Amino acid sequence: MSLDNLQQLAASIREHIQQVVVGQEHAVELLLIALLAEGNILFEGVPGTAKTLLARTFSRLISMQFKRVQFTPDLLPGDLLGTNIFDFKTSSFHLTKGPIFTELLLADEINRTPPKTQAALLEAMQERRVTIEGKTYELGDGFMVVATQNPIEQEGTYPLPEAQLDRFLFKVTIGYPTRDQERELVRKHGRQGGHVALDEMGVSPIVDLGTILSARSLVQRIELSEPIIDYIVDLVRSTRTHPMLMSGASPRACNMLAMAARARAGLQGRPYVIPDDVKELAVPALAHRLMLSPSAEIDGLSAAQILSQLLNQLQVPR
Repeated sequence: MSLDNLQQLAASIREHIQQVVVGQEHAVELLLIALLAEGNILFEGVPGTAKTLLARTFSRLISMQFKRVQFTPDLLPGDLLGTNIFDFKTSSFHLTKGPIFTELLLADEINRTPPKTQAALLEAMQERRVTIEGKTYELGDGFMVVATQNPIEQEGTYPLPEAQLDRFLFKVTIGYPTRDQERELVRKHGRQGGHVALDEMGVSPIVDLGTILSARSLVQRIELSEPIIDYIVDLVRSTRTHPMLMSGASPRACNMLAMAARARAGLQGRPYVIPDDVKELAVPALAHRLMLSPSAEIDGLSAAQILSQLLNQLQVPR
């Protein structure tokens, strides 16, 4: 695969998504980058803002095995991973696989289930495998989690553990559409009520997993120069010493931001990363990993504002 092929593929995916989802161009772009960078992505927004519809449409287009789990307060780890059941005919146990055995997992309203069940995803999100009763099962190279969550201020939500947030490449806030976008939504979907039938809208697979893996291989070969490496490392390390932050981004964040920058460069047709790739992805890639100090919360500062300050202070490589 060439960079031209990659751009054509991405343009086709964007075009087909826009036939169903109105607006949300930034979220679609980050979803494409997450796919190419082998990362997981978390969408946050109030109910009814097309988070699930975007994930459903995306999974249909890339022809990956897709499963959806509705996270609820009574969901157990075994409901997600599966469980060993005794077979009386063979006098042995066999695994009844849970929905996590797929290629693209939609974890819908992930913060409506207790931390014990959320933790069942940790190994899968990082290592693409799960361990059930001491035995390890591989999930495959294509495994990816697309999660949605409601704002944590809403009733019935649990904050995600820091270890789980650190496994998401991006956290993307999905806001309300503009008035013109909402009029277009009504024009497209107003006759369907709350359900959007993808088959009726002509959404069908346009790319298979093999092509995606080839695109990922291309992205991995995009040049990351020494000055850009220093820029990424210095940015991440600066979050650990900022007086308004109780904790900063992890070393994992360095690697994930670097891979995401490579993916963005590839989508723009460049065989090398530039500082703007890092700047554009810094907030969605790092903000959810930062813990604000009490004084920052009192002052009304956000993690995004602090990252903007740090970016302005860092010397940009030439």
